Amino acid sequence: MENELTIKRFTDLRRELGFTQAEFAALIGVSSTTADIERGRTKLSGKVVAALLKQFKVNPLWLYGESEQQYIEASGTSVIPKVVTVDSSDRENMVLVNAKAAAGYPQNIHDTSWYRQLPAFDLPIPEFRNATYRGFQVEGDSMLPNLKPGEWVLARAVEDLSDINSNKIYVVVLQDSVMVKKIERPPNSNKILLISLNESYPPYEIEPYQIQEVWQVSSKITFGVDATTENGLLRQLQQSMEELKKQLKA
Repeated sequence: MENELTIKRFTDLRRELGFTQAEFAALIGVSSTTADIERGRTKLSGKVVAALLKQFKVNPLWLYGESEQQYIEASGTSVIPKVVTVDSSDRENMVLVNAKAAAGYPQNIHDTSWYRQLPAFDLPIPEFRNATYRGFQVEGDSMLPNLKPGEWVLARAVEDLSDINSNKIYVVVLQDSVMVKKIERPPNSNKILLISLNESYPPYEIEPYQIQEVWQVSSKITFGVDATTENGLLRQLQQSMEELKKQLKA
């Protein structure tokens, strides 16, 4: 009989990763469901422990209560594009992932046929040569003022998490969502912080294994460009300051 802590940690892990008992069983090579393991009827086999280590970087010592470090440092996490798209002449092109498509992107990330339904184009500009680029539509206001909802970012594939620059903006493809964020790696920690520019959104802490792809934003496509300048705003501000000064003197 498995000890209670191991059963609890196995069950908590499945819930934390967001899988049903049947889904988790299929992923780690258990027949039909993990219910028997979670009830303590079936022993946690070496094959299952190895599958958890391979797929999710779960520390076997943590599972057995011998360590508090749940995940093994995942410096080798592969974040390179899972599929590179090409046009009919076998030239690499830039696929555009709109907000609706982004919802299905994490689940279809390995499916080459899924990408074919998305619009794609080639930008004959030197800056977009010699690298893999993808376009993503910005959803929500978490990256204001730099990125507005509905704008598009054009982003270059990142090969390794060690290439992350805390001054850049990234498209981060997680196991269940696509986010546009700044990325920081806190010292002495293997966690990763996803940070919004809009300060009303708190930082989002994740483990490296949760990341499927990372794309560094290099440029954006914006709409509604008009000819108004900041001067009008500046004049209003100066007038307000003058009025405030008068009130203070009065």
